[in-house]
Amino acid sequence: MNGLPASLLFACSENSVRSPIAAALARRLYGQSSYIDSAGVRASAVDGFAVQALGEIGIDVHHHHAKTFDDVDPSSFDVIVTLSPEAHHQALEFTRGTAAEVEYWPVPDPSVVEGTRDMRLDAYRRLRDMILMRLKARFGAPSGPTV
Repeated sequence: MNGLPASLLFACSENSVRSPIAAALARRLYGQSSYIDSAGVRASAVDGFAVQALGEIGIDVHHHHAKTFDDVDPSSFDVIVTLSPEAHHQALEFTRGTAAEVEYWPVPDPSVVEGTRDMRLDAYRRLRDMILMRLKARFGAPSGPTV
């Protein structure tokens, strides 16, 4: 499927860093044209560094409530983008018998980076910028506001 799907799910392991960042960026870019959500294999509270990295570009994710695959309907999504190997495996099982397309975008998990607060935050910023570039490359120029 090329172009922007009508519905898009981002998935990672905890639904606390990678998938909320991807979903928030996608909503900013394509939220006028597509339904966008996120889920995880497990659900954890949104990571504070993720909140800060998105806040720096004017996106507020304080309202994010983590969900698992059990909380969403696989038939509701045209494309599921997985951001961790664990989520990719789960998504393939989850979408068996549906028309959903599953894409794997391997991205680093910034929560495993050690060091000073600035070093750790930089890892989140790099992830944010990497996902932003990947979104624009995969789904094209946004029709609404840009990041």
